[in-house]
Amino acid sequence: MALESHIAELRDRHRTLEREIEQELLHPSSDDLRIAELKKQKLRLKEQIERLSGRKSAA
Repeated sequence: MALESHIAELRDRHRTLEREIEQELLHPSSDDLRIAELKKQKLRLKEQIERLSGRKSAA
């Protein structure tokens, strides 16, 4: 059960990052480096979610 809640928490953070990226892109003076970092964080979260989800289904 702890694994499922951890995955849910990671998914929430992933959605939050998506909203942050969208908001940053709306600004004409958006910071490209910040957007790139947010996208990297989002990708790392996605990979972690997939890895943990695979572990959950293998158990």
